[in-house]
Amino acid sequence: MSETELIRRACLGDALAVRDLYDRYAPRVYAVVRRIAGDDDLAQDYAQEAWIRAVRALPTFRGDSRFSTWLHRIAVNAALQAVRKAETRNRRQAPMPEAVPVAPRIGDALLGERLERALDRLPVGMRQVLILHDVEGYTHEEIGEVLGVTSGTSKSQLFKARAKMRAMLASVAPGRDDRSEGEQAWSI
Repeated sequence: MSETELIRRACLGDALAVRDLYDRYAPRVYAVVRRIAGDDDLAQDYAQEAWIRAVRALPTFRGDSRFSTWLHRIAVNAALQAVRKAETRNRRQAPMPEAVPVAPRIGDALLGERLERALDRLPVGMRQVLILHDVEGYTHEEIGEVLGVTSGTSKSQLFKARAKMRAMLASVAPGRDDRSEGEQAWSI
């Protein structure tokens, strides 16, 4: 069945059509909200909220853009709104100490996992700008609109986020050894 027909049937309340749309797009929705959330459990919550919003708003989908683009925007907005709500709630509660960054292990073959951990350690604002710009391809002006900041703030946050990522991932460089010079000399 074509996407257009699925959307039409889903708008009419066809649960199987909604399920088919979900099956087609759930991995992409989860991936985008996971990057923003920085946590698997939160990402599941954010993805669920995105799908609730999308199904409710489905009758308003005019088809001016691709369905995937429309859904992507809903997912990003749902995740960012959830992050803002959490930040507001946390500000009203007793301040929590910031997590102590853990240096990545040398010899870890899973670079993707290390990148995710480094992203998770970035402050929320920096992580949001880095994901929206470098991963999702948003311009600084678009990021400013979505996050409610100026494009200059977006550029500054991106610069800082990239610098922090470089510092956190510095030990990933090929050929780098985790042992001290003395240990290296005696282990020949």
